[in-house]
Amino acid sequence: MFQKLLVVLEPAEETQKALARALHIARLQPAKLTLFVSIYDFAYEMTTMLSGEEREQMRQSLIRDQEAWVKSCLEGYETQQHEIDIVVVWHHRPFEAIIRHAIQGQYDLIVKGTRKHDTLQSVIFTPTDWHLLRKAPSPVLLVKDHDWPQHGSVLAAVNAASDSKVHQTLNRKILKAAGYISKKLNSHLHLVNCFPGAPASIAVEIPEFDTYQYQASVREHHENSLLDIAKEVDVDFAGLHLREGLPDDEVPRVANELDAELVVLGTIGRTGITAALLGNTAEHVIEQLNCDLLAVKPEGFKSPLARDDEAS
Repeated sequence: MFQKLLVVLEPAEETQKALARALHIARLQPAKLTLFVSIYDFAYEMTTMLSGEEREQMRQSLIRDQEAWVKSCLEGYETQQHEIDIVVVWHHRPFEAIIRHAIQGQYDLIVKGTRKHDTLQSVIFTPTDWHLLRKAPSPVLLVKDHDWPQHGSVLAAVNAASDSKVHQTLNRKILKAAGYISKKLNSHLHLVNCFPGAPASIAVEIPEFDTYQYQASVREHHENSLLDIAKEVDVDFAGLHLREGLPDDEVPRVANELDAELVVLGTIGRTGITAALLGNTAEHVIEQLNCDLLAVKPEGFKSPLARDDEAS
């Protein structure tokens, strides 16, 4: 599935988790790796005493330094059997540089290391991770510190009871990706689906409303939908998990209970005011996970950056 990987390195980080994970994937199956770095220094753009040609020479010198740094990152790894390219670009917005290169190169997977962001900072400055989850055309693997051991657990999160064709096709993509990786890792594949509880106020507003019966009916509907999805795919599941509550809370809880090495879920890719108000499940989940997250997009998803290019 993932034969062409765009691996995002970050010079400010001491360890390059994305590189280690990408090489792990390449050992499991044939894969071509492109190691990608986006750099920018505003000071060089504002050096008015230098000519445009001199500024360009300085930029190229910085780019060569970064290329040398990337090569040094490969020391200590067995890379002779892998096809690896190095790309360093000068761009003031890293997420845009990553996505545009992903579009041009038609990559199967973007791999990037992540860490827990400061809550206040996440509100004011949208991290690159969030932009990738919302706008990247390729599946995005956000890497944390959890290892990928053999015979571990992979958790696929689906929206089983949705009537939306978008969600139904997205469920199948999630299961295909999770099933593929779990087979490569000889892992136990688990499936989780969440359903909402009855609003607490409804019993007050409508005294004759049977909250217990309502909850039982909702649970049964989601349970049947979950079983139907499990039967649709040619995959053996180690466990089916039906949880009452928000996916933002329950998916990380199940992942922690299983000590999962990977959670696979879908993201619709909301942008603009909708994203600001509602957010995306993947964004809320990643902050609470201690393992990797693989986010896949629906069929036919087109990056906003690609649409902007077409419009211009």
